[in-house]
Amino acid sequence: MCAAVVLLTGCEALDSAGTPASGPEAGAAGDGRAVSPLDNPDGTEPGLAPVKEEADRDRAVALIEKVATKGRGPKTGYDRDEFGYAWMDTADGVPFARNGCDTRNDLLELHGRNVEFRSGSDCVVVSMDLYDPYTGKDIAWKKAKAAEVQIDHVVPLSYSWQMGASRWPESKRRQLANDALNLLPVEGRANSAKSDSGPASWLPPSKGVRCAYAVRFAQVAVKYEMPVTKADKEMMLRQCGG
Repeated sequence: MCAAVVLLTGCEALDSAGTPASGPEAGAAGDGRAVSPLDNPDGTEPGLAPVKEEADRDRAVALIEKVATKGRGPKTGYDRDEFGYAWMDTADGVPFARNGCDTRNDLLELHGRNVEFRSGSDCVVVSMDLYDPYTGKDIAWKKAKAAEVQIDHVVPLSYSWQMGASRWPESKRRQLANDALNLLPVEGRANSAKSDSGPASWLPPSKGVRCAYAVRFAQVAVKYEMPVTKADKEMMLRQCGG
């Protein structure tokens, strides 16, 4: 990914991210199965539904307020393998661990519709329909073009490394990398554009889901006792009216 492209995408998101979403896009509900992150604290329900009601936005702000802040540290020493190989089924302590399917296929089955498996398998997903909450697009996905859908780490692993995960035990890093709470299947291009950005630099293109995204980012940070940058927390609060 060209750094200039990533930076430009992040700036475009930041320019339009200053206020809570309004207008027709704000009410998008996806495929009808999507669950609000406020009602899905372990990430085991499908989708990422918008947070729309005033009372729910108040709950969202209260959650985000719990997140600690600190400066983003250096990326020195970061390697994807520090979080275990992708996608393991043996990261104990997270949903779907040791169920016989790897994390990627677990997430495709959870979030996809009309899921079809490889012949003779009840694990390997070869086609599905996916509503991508980040872009608001419906994607007819087939394994032959696997990169069209990617599994996003809501809190990017490199970001977590810079915010303290470099000092965690490997077992905790493996949990973060394979925790359904921190994972969403999304359009591949959107995931690539996000790179390892925090919310101050990148938010989902679909404005209606930005508060929900901020909530999910906060849920992961709180669960793993991980701070975010001051700028990221301020942007997260802004998406939910805080």
